[in-house]
Amino acid sequence: MASFTGLSLTHGIGTLPSPQRKLAVAMAAVALGGGIWSMHFVAMLGLQLPVLFYYDALTTLISALVAILMIGTALLLMHFRVRTAVSITGAGVIVGLGIAAMHYIGMSGMQLCGTVYSPVGLALAWGSSIALGVLSFWVIYGDRSRRSIVFGTLCLGFSVFTVHFVAMGGTGFLAEAGGSAEGPLLDNATLAMIVTLAAFVICGAFLLTGVTFLPAEQTSTAAVADAPSPPLPPFQSAPETRSAAHASASPMAAETPSDAAAAAAAAAAAIAAVAAEPERPQAPSPVPQPAVPVPYEKDGRTIFVDRSSIAAIRAEGHYTILYVGGQQFFCPWSISEAETRLADPNFIRAHRSYLINVGHVTGFERHKDNGICFFEKTVSLGKVTVSRSRLPAVRHALGV
Repeated sequence: MASFTGLSLTHGIGTLPSPQRKLAVAMAAVALGGGIWSMHFVAMLGLQLPVLFYYDALTTLISALVAILMIGTALLLMHFRVRTAVSITGAGVIVGLGIAAMHYIGMSGMQLCGTVYSPVGLALAWGSSIALGVLSFWVIYGDRSRRSIVFGTLCLGFSVFTVHFVAMGGTGFLAEAGGSAEGPLLDNATLAMIVTLAAFVICGAFLLTGVTFLPAEQTSTAAVADAPSPPLPPFQSAPETRSAAHASASPMAAETPSDAAAAAAAAAAAIAAVAAEPERPQAPSPVPQPAVPVPYEKDGRTIFVDRSSIAAIRAEGHYTILYVGGQQFFCPWSISEAETRLADPNFIRAHRSYLINVGHVTGFERHKDNGICFFEKTVSLGKVTVSRSRLPAVRHALGV
């Protein structure tokens, strides 16, 4: 739960102002670091030894702070620096070191009972901690999506669990003959109360972040152009005139020359009346609607950008990131809303998290089950993976 809370807090903060990003990273570090510390001491509550032992309060507090600071450093590296393979690996190493350091600092706080570590146990604990930390961060930051949060949560939880029990497997305990403890001490009962309070806080934060994790159904509010008015019906001639013309045109036998002359005069009058009618106006041509601008937010303002300059749109939680040249902008639309609003054949869904503009694609590479679109002129993007299900549509749009 702590891992899920921390990862959810940092999801979608890439385009927030710096103070808000720092606050989100700080809260996530407390959630993740506090969760790692709580898991360690929940497991330690189950430790049964034939001798009495306590925990030094200061050392125990330091172990929690180390976990929080190390996690915070890794998150700062991810959210305030360019995210590359080296930075992701480095952040994973920092997290792995933080997990192992928290464990051994916490163990050093045991009083009236000494700890003995085997070299093999130390090597396995530190090595597995670093390896699993790197794996976890690659799962989390390799593809920023809801699925990566779920899998990253499982990876981080498994990492802490594995490191704890691998380290405990290589640890021995010795009773300190005639030893005495100084300073404030924590017994298992007091520690259990502290861990329980931490668990309540973590559970509350988990509920708050989990309730907004899944996207709510969104009703598209795309601006729809008014349909052109139907053509106006043709003007009708005056009923009297039409009737007169019809009557005049009826093949009635003229019984007398005077009747025939009268009928001819009536027909001529009807034809003249029809000719004098005003010319029927043509239905107005539909006015072409302007392209829907794409909004983004910056410094408290909503600014609009021309859709043709957007190379790709990436999902970021309930919102999206616009890639325009060498810059990234925060857009309040969701990825589904962007696809609906744009309704442009140039914008193709290449991945559930990406909407790409084929006009900016500079290269395409086909793999076994997917593909890659290259955006060499868009330095902030580089490339986008095309999922297997979207591959036919993207290839058709690119003409390959």
